[in-house]
Amino acid sequence: MEKKSSIADGYNVLPYLAKIYQQLYLVPGEESAKEYVKIVRSGKEAANKDLSHFRMDPSDSLTLEKTPAGEVRILTLHNRKDFEMFYTIVAHKCVPYQVPASLGASLLDGMINWEKINRHEQEWVAEQKKAGNPCPDVDAEFQRFTSDKKNYLDALIVLSYGPYSNISAQAAGFAPEEWLSLSGSIRKYHECTHFICRRLYREKIDPIWDELVADAEGIYETFGYMDVKLEELFLGINENGYDKGRLENYVKPEDDIQVIARTCHALLLKFEELSKNHERMEPYAFALLLEEKKEELQAMVSDIS
Repeated sequence: MEKKSSIADGYNVLPYLAKIYQQLYLVPGEESAKEYVKIVRSGKEAANKDLSHFRMDPSDSLTLEKTPAGEVRILTLHNRKDFEMFYTIVAHKCVPYQVPASLGASLLDGMINWEKINRHEQEWVAEQKKAGNPCPDVDAEFQRFTSDKKNYLDALIVLSYGPYSNISAQAAGFAPEEWLSLSGSIRKYHECTHFICRRLYREKIDPIWDELVADAEGIYETFGYMDVKLEELFLGINENGYDKGRLENYVKPEDDIQVIARTCHALLLKFEELSKNHERMEPYAFALLLEEKKEELQAMVSDIS
């Protein structure tokens, strides 16, 4: 069975998505932020259906990925400015935002799909009238349908095209084009792992652990093994503590980042041991294995200070 299938590609990708999520027609700003609320919360159509604020690229793609937690759509935008624009519109509700250079992907979960809501209403009304009900209670059916979020909320993974974690090809030890390709793979599996864990292990959500597992899965699927040295670069850690990297994005101000860095490093070594004992696993199986062994692995490094 194919794990991935194409939905749209090239210059068709953003127009396809904008028909579903009309907030994409907006350019971030004060007035657009107000219109965003009307579009997203009330299902109003965008007043101006123009996408000229996106540059678009013939290599853009929208695919459907099969995972242990169900299917998820993956949007890849090859122009960095398009990624930043898309992220600002959807994740920051059209409020202007400086997207960090280290942010190259995001799981956008809980996007309201008014196309699903409207299509259901039309089909339901037609069924009711066919059954002999000339005045169907549309409001009551709307309340019933939207009471289950699975009926109308979407998950979308959006990926940029660039070096993973903003780590240069030279620092990572690869040729530039090869590193871009490897980065794309790591990024995809990383975000899909977040999607899986948020559905299968919702009660275990832990920002730092989640990042370790997602990065580990991305590295494992891309290289066939866990590369601790590469993960050290991504997070900015080593056996002695924290230097500079993504780890600071997940640490609370009151926490000791040096202790957390050493603990993370010890966990990564345990991940590496597991990867050596579990080669060539099915996609996402390594992430599931780590989740199953979470308490055991954390107990092994609990005395680090």
